[in-house]
Amino acid sequence: MTSSVPLNKALRYLQFYAVFLFMSSVAVGQETVIKGKVTDASSGDPIPYVNVLFQGTSIGVTTDFDGNFLLRSSSPTDTLIVSYVGYKPRKKKINKGVTQVLNFQLVEEVTNLKELVINAGENPAYEVLRRVVRNKNKNDKRKLTAYEYDTYTKIEASIDNMTDKFREKKLIRKISQVLDSVDRIAGEDGKPILPIFISESVSKLYFRDNPQLKYEHILKSKIHGLGVEDGTMVTQFVGSSFQEYNFYQNWLNILSKDFVSPIADGWKLYYEYYLTDSLYVGDHYCYRLDFSPKSPQDLAFTGTVWITKKDYAIKQIDATVGKQANLNFIEKIKIQQELEPTAEGAWLPVKNRVLIDVSELTNTSAGMLAKFYTSNKNFVVNKPYAPSFYEKPIVMSEDARMSEAEEYWDTIRHEPLSETEKSVYRMIDTLVNIPVVRTYTEIINILVNGYFDAGKVYLGPYVSMIGANTLEGFRIQGGFKTSIDFSKKWVLGGQVGYGFKDERIKYSAFVQRILSKEKWTTLSFRTRSDINRVGLDDESLSDNLLILAAQRWGNFRKGYYFKESKVNFQRELFRGFSQRVAFRYSSFRPAFDFYYLEDQNEPASVATNYETAELILESRYAKDEIFIQNDNERFSMGTTKWPIITLRYTQGFKGIINSDFDYSKLRLTLSKDIRMGMLGTGYATVTGEKVFGVLPYPLLNPHIGNQTPFYTGVTYNLMNYSEFVSDQYASLQYQQHFEGFLLNRIPLMRRLKWRLVGTANVILGDMSQPNRNNIVDDQGVPVESISFLNNEPYVELGYGVENIFKFIRLDFIHRMPRSDDNTLFPDGTTKNIRKFGVFFSMQFNL
Repeated sequence: MTSSVPLNKALRYLQFYAVFLFMSSVAVGQETVIKGKVTDASSGDPIPYVNVLFQGTSIGVTTDFDGNFLLRSSSPTDTLIVSYVGYKPRKKKINKGVTQVLNFQLVEEVTNLKELVINAGENPAYEVLRRVVRNKNKNDKRKLTAYEYDTYTKIEASIDNMTDKFREKKLIRKISQVLDSVDRIAGEDGKPILPIFISESVSKLYFRDNPQLKYEHILKSKIHGLGVEDGTMVTQFVGSSFQEYNFYQNWLNILSKDFVSPIADGWKLYYEYYLTDSLYVGDHYCYRLDFSPKSPQDLAFTGTVWITKKDYAIKQIDATVGKQANLNFIEKIKIQQELEPTAEGAWLPVKNRVLIDVSELTNTSAGMLAKFYTSNKNFVVNKPYAPSFYEKPIVMSEDARMSEAEEYWDTIRHEPLSETEKSVYRMIDTLVNIPVVRTYTEIINILVNGYFDAGKVYLGPYVSMIGANTLEGFRIQGGFKTSIDFSKKWVLGGQVGYGFKDERIKYSAFVQRILSKEKWTTLSFRTRSDINRVGLDDESLSDNLLILAAQRWGNFRKGYYFKESKVNFQRELFRGFSQRVAFRYSSFRPAFDFYYLEDQNEPASVATNYETAELILESRYAKDEIFIQNDNERFSMGTTKWPIITLRYTQGFKGIINSDFDYSKLRLTLSKDIRMGMLGTGYATVTGEKVFGVLPYPLLNPHIGNQTPFYTGVTYNLMNYSEFVSDQYASLQYQQHFEGFLLNRIPLMRRLKWRLVGTANVILGDMSQPNRNNIVDDQGVPVESISFLNNEPYVELGYGVENIFKFIRLDFIHRMPRSDDNTLFPDGTTKNIRKFGVFFSMQFNL
């Protein structure tokens, strides 16, 4: 019995130890579950691809595209750390053995990837990049013959970086009650944001190759924002057509600027790369490459790309352009994209997020934050429709803007709105109803549009309300045009002006009937009585109200009075091709010494006035031009690849309503934007015209000169008004914007963000002898008061600097010598030519 006591004690110790081990194993095996979201502290946006780890371990995950993460572990440490390139890492304590929610907000941090050290030998990232480039044709969505998908787009715009000085402004104090509730928008430790616009749209997007055509059908759209009335034009912008970015292209066009892709064919010229990790992203094993531009001022990205090991395709990319880049008013552009493969091998984006942070213009102003999000699903590939299906690039359903219940939107959104986004809608509705906000919104609309919105009519344009010149003296003018609230099919307008020196009333009136908005078709009538200058084509400048208004000031050389009546019919026959037919009757009454021969065989038949009646046939073809309709107007967004070709034939008829001449004119114009990557963008216009018939020289081609100090792209800036006249000519007008190509490489210049620009204006023309003989004095004797090109080129070459103080452009223009520069006129005078000039202009460019 005595020997059993120690044994019993031993058994009890073993039992206790077993229970202890069991309890310990239960405690150790109890799972810790942490879920949460990582967002940007300044914008409130989710941050994808963030590393989430238990400190001191390799146990972790990365956030998904929406910034969410879910982490499980049976052996966690007591601290969770989140980190990502470009942000300061953050840590938070956790509770072990329980399920909990931990959200993180990360603050940006300037990171210089070049501080990383690459060991001797070739950078291992280079081989990955070479394989990416070799496989681009296989992975690029442009290899597909067609694709289509459902897309959901969400756009938000907010005022951010609201300093104390900004809050002290009178307007902001009046809406302080709203601002007090805004602080929670970006999060408890984020910066306050004031939402001013939010939109959602649901569309079907279709693309086909050969011929390359794209069509978006906007099914539903919801828009809330300051200054947004009907929202018809805005709806066309908020679809996914303007939110597409393809990094397989060598250059990405963002805000009309070309940015070099980090996987461009010439990637080694522009970027530094670092292979920093390899990991699974979803079901794809990927290489993680960090990249940064070799020159921070270049239009290039800093960020991270995840490349699949199997296909060398982009699985995810996070690319940012910082404020060091040669851009105006932009603090940051960030593009995040997630892609998935199709059955045909090419990868299509399933989610895109774009953030554009606009900087404050002054120390007392605020910035602007624009966010774009798209989600795509239900992909169908390689099933193209007939080309006619894609005839309209953007079509909006008739009921797209119809107000729908929130429950309906919950069924068509690809994912539900967050609580923050729901509060954005409520806050904007509150803001737009504050009286002082409505007043300031109206003032901004006047400055941008040139007209004051008075409901059914617009009053203006304000830029032409006053003028002063040597012909009229001081001039005042007022006008109006009707809005869509007046009619959806009729547009009426008019202007009345008065000169206090010539004591004459000037007027214009027009009426336009919109016959079709599907295939844009209009019929219009216009009548006017006004002044103009010989050599100034107000039809070519009709889109530039500022230039036309400027012509009403100063010394009015070779001015004349005219009356005009015009009927115009225009129709878009098919995508990119429109036809115009017009009839115009006009009179010419010179306010300077001018004579011509009524009868070429009668030298004494001298006249000064004349009337013309002409029929105009014009065909215009722009293959990939995109138009946006705004109420009763239509605006071109330009072309992306093809030139714009315009052919015009004009036939004058003698005897119709007292018209004096028979003649014909034929003009061909070709214009093209030429994108050259690192060399910037060129803008070229080539024109050729021939006039058949003997006419007074104002009816020929008085080439447009410029005797103002302001640079104008459509004129010959060192040519005097009406210095040269031709009845046949060919011309080239070219501008090359180098962006920061050269000046970014000069250390002392790169901080100024100046940009070089080059110009070339060349014209080659001649005048037939009968038309030369038609320039006479009051006795019918031919005079040499006008110069002719005589098939000798007139050439202006220029260079300049733009973006001075962000708005100013200076051009230095040289006029190349001609053999007739020192021509002596019969009165003993010579040409007053300018061989060099410095010209000034204001422009708003990013």
